Amino acid sequence: MRWSWRAKARECSDVTKAGRMSKEFTIAHVATDPAIPLEEAIHSNSDDVLNAAAIDPALTLDLALALLKRRDLTAQVVEQLGKNSSLMKSRKLKLVMVEHPRTPRHLSLPMVRHLFTFDLMKVALTPGAPADIRIAADEALANRLEKISMGERLSLAHRASERIARALLLDSEVRIVRAALENPRLTEASIIKALMRRNSSSAFVEAVCRHSKWSPRREIRMALLRNEKTPLARALEFAYRRTSNLVC
Repeated sequence: MRWSWRAKARECSDVTKAGRMSKEFTIAHVATDPAIPLEEAIHSNSDDVLNAAAIDPALTLDLALALLKRRDLTAQVVEQLGKNSSLMKSRKLKLVMVEHPRTPRHLSLPMVRHLFTFDLMKVALTPGAPADIRIAADEALANRLEKISMGERLSLAHRASERIARALLLDSEVRIVRAALENPRLTEASIIKALMRRNSSSAFVEAVCRHSKWSPRREIRMALLRNEKTPLARALEFAYRRTSNLVC
């Protein structure tokens, strides 16, 4: 693939004449090279070269993804890529751009709201993604829970963040509640908080009572004793064991 730098240089010249040089980039210094492969341009150390490569219509999806693997890109380069309309139709590219630490927030935050359900989960759980983007993805996912299918909620209950697992503890489907209790990111504090809520379901309370990991924990048992939906037999058992421990 070949890329004409002369055309880009003429374009920059027009920008200069229009008095907008401060907002655009110039690559006039490379105009002497009539053809440079885009495969090489994306590995350049020149911001001017990278800016021009990012917005070039000939840039392929594979090359754009390779470009975004670089963590030394400037925000301007990523923004130029965001202006490449032919590439920005790609769901995969949007996901990678959202996760990139140099993507300007005025680009990444709107993109988050349009990601698919499991893309949101991926962003929320990606350590390398900016913290505010992870939070935004988690929030967007939480707001979507009532609208997605049971199968999707079940998968999220197993794999999603602690916040999503906590929300799914109050789901109307018992299978989803049980799956959320198995989520490795779920915390004891989240279960206690859910038990304290008036809208906690009987199915959830009973599932906690019978759970081999959570039911033996002292603080959770105390929360269960305070919950009116705890089965009487389990409440008596927890109360008896608590009293026995106090006596000992």
